[in-house]
Amino acid sequence: MLMNLGNQRRTISLGACAAQMCFVLIFGSTECLLLAVMAYDRHVTICNPLHYPLVMNHRVCIQLVTGSWTTGIRVMIVQTYQIFSLPFCGSNQINHFFCDIFPILKLACGDTFVNEMLVYTVAMLFVMVPFLLILGSYSKIISNILKLPSATSRAKAFSTCSSHLMVVVLFFGSAIITYLRPNTRHSEGTDKVLSLFYTVLTPMFNPMIHSLRNKDVIIALRKLLCK
Repeated sequence: MLMNLGNQRRTISLGACAAQMCFVLIFGSTECLLLAVMAYDRHVTICNPLHYPLVMNHRVCIQLVTGSWTTGIRVMIVQTYQIFSLPFCGSNQINHFFCDIFPILKLACGDTFVNEMLVYTVAMLFVMVPFLLILGSYSKIISNILKLPSATSRAKAFSTCSSHLMVVVLFFGSAIITYLRPNTRHSEGTDKVLSLFYTVLTPMFNPMIHSLRNKDVIIALRKLLCK
């Protein structure tokens, strides 16, 4: 995509398009699972702090991360293969800035109802299920934070979750609207704007959001702004 933006060629082969979609889906689905894992990590940190070293030990962390990656890779390779197995005819112009699922399905010949249902099913498993798990974790986290005796301890506990919550809102908000809306409500312009959130803006803001909790980064920013 960066190469095409640089030389303004705006063309892509079928194989490269499939590879691009596959990588986007793998990274997106894995991030959904990892954000759910991070919510569980914060749940254990705040709700069971004494048990944290036992529950979230090194072996468990490796298993959770490995499970997130292997699940995303396996399912999304199958999803990509299923989409690109469709027959394509007529126009080969993709009305999008990358090879996303619904713009590609619009180029396919024949009935794509089964394919769309599979897309919605996978989106439910990789977007809605992790999102509901995150909501469940944070409902317990907030309940425990509100029971803390001092305002200082409550503020400190909330600051622990703030960066993760901002990423969750940005990423899941745009992904849910994009992939779980009925196909009849898909607007090409809206889809492009929403896609910018989870493909460009969220990855760009991620390091900024997490770095703002680092005291050294805050001090450096203050010095820079004072100049």
